[in-house]
Amino acid sequence: MMNSLRRRVTVSVMCGSSWVLAAGCAAPASIESESEETPAVATSVKETATTTATEVPASAVVVTSVAPSPSSTTTSTVAGPPDDGVRSDERRLVELFSVTHSDLKPKSVVIGPGGLVFTQNMMYRHNILVFDGEGDVVAKIDDSVDLKDFGLSDESMQVAGAPVEAAVSPDGHHLWVSNYKMYGDEYRSDADDECDRGDWEDSYVYRIDLERFEIDGVVPTGAVPKFLQVSPDGRRLVVANWCGFDVSVIDTETLSEIGRVDLGRHPRGVAITGDSSQAYVTVMGAERIDLIDLETLTVVSSLASSGITPRHIVLSSDDATLFSSNHLMNTVRMIDVRADTLIGAVRTGTQTRSLALADDEASLYVVNYLDGTISKVKTADMSIVQTIDVGGRPIGIAYDALTRRLWVADYNGRLIVFEDRAVSDN
Repeated sequence: MMNSLRRRVTVSVMCGSSWVLAAGCAAPASIESESEETPAVATSVKETATTTATEVPASAVVVTSVAPSPSSTTTSTVAGPPDDGVRSDERRLVELFSVTHSDLKPKSVVIGPGGLVFTQNMMYRHNILVFDGEGDVVAKIDDSVDLKDFGLSDESMQVAGAPVEAAVSPDGHHLWVSNYKMYGDEYRSDADDECDRGDWEDSYVYRIDLERFEIDGVVPTGAVPKFLQVSPDGRRLVVANWCGFDVSVIDTETLSEIGRVDLGRHPRGVAITGDSSQAYVTVMGAERIDLIDLETLTVVSSLASSGITPRHIVLSSDDATLFSSNHLMNTVRMIDVRADTLIGAVRTGTQTRSLALADDEASLYVVNYLDGTISKVKTADMSIVQTIDVGGRPIGIAYDALTRRLWVADYNGRLIVFEDRAVSDN
C-alpha cells in the first residue's frame, strides 16, 4: 500500500527558534525524561480512593462520558464495526470518554486480545492496570516479585519494578512488560534518564499470563529497558536498553536472553520486520536508526535519513516504509527504508512522542507531549488533518482496529478515548 506514497521532498523543521533544512539540526544534550513526574494539569475529572485488590471495584474508577451516542455505547470490542468503505484519513476523531483512577499514571497503553487495554504505570503506581473496552478496570497486576521464585536468586529476594512499556505476544496469551528500573535492597532508589553506560543496574522484563493476569516469567535485560516488541513469529523479544546503550534479544520459549547488540547512546524505539528476521531500532542519542539481524545479532546497516532524536517507530505492513517521531525536531518522518530516502515529514507539535498507525495505513496518530495535543496525519501526503487539544501530558497511544478507537495515555493520570468516525457520522 505504501509504494504509491513515495516521493522525495525537501523538509524544513524548527530547530530552536529558527526554521532550517531538516539535515541541519544538532541534537541538544537533553533528550527526554521518562522518570520525572510532570506537575499535574487540572482536569474536570477527579480521582477516587485507591485500592490494592487484584480485582478493582467498579466504584474505584471514574469514567467521564464526553460525547454519548449510540455508537459510543454499542460498539463491540470483539466483533468490530462493519467495513463501510471509508478510509481512515477520511474519518475524524471524536472524544468518547476519559478515565481516571488512583492507580493510574500511564506511561504507555497497548491493546490486547478481546479488546483489553493495558496501561503501564511506572514506579509512581507500581502496577499494570487492565481495562475493558469501556474503561472499566478488569484487574490490577502488582509489579512485585520474588526473584527466587523464578530461579534468579538463591535466596528470597523481593523486588518491585517500574512498568514502562508493554507488548502483546502474537498468540494473545502473554503480555511482555519492561521495567524502567528495579526497587529493593540491592538497587538504588533513584532513577534518571540522564545516564551513561554503567550508571544504572540491569533490570528485568516480566511475562504476564493473560488468562490469570499473573506474572509467570522474569527475564534479565540491560539497564533501563524501555520499548520492546515481540517478533511476528513469537520467537524473539527485542528490548531497547536506554542506559545500557544496547538491545537485549530474548528467546520467548526458554525465557532467556540470547545476546545483546551494542548500539550507542540511548536506544529507544523498535520495529520488527514481517518475516521476524530483522529489527529497526532508534538510537535516540546518536541520531541513527539501525537495522539489526536477529539471528547473527549484528548491525546490518544504519539509515542516513533518520533525522535527530528518533524516538518511536512503526513499520508499514510491506516493510518498505518506516514512520518515526523525531522528539526534539517536533516532527514525524516517513522514510523509504529500501532506498534510505525521506519521503516526507510534518511538524505536529512540541516533543512528538508515540505513534500509532491505522489498520489501513492511511493515517498516523501522534501524541505531542509538551503541547498537550494529539495529531492525525494523512500518510498519502504527510499532512495534518486533525489536531485535538487533550491537555495534560499525552505520552502513549494505541489504536484498536476492531472498534476504530484511539486510546491516549496522559502521564498526569488519565486515559482519553476517541472513536475515528466517518465525517457524516459526526
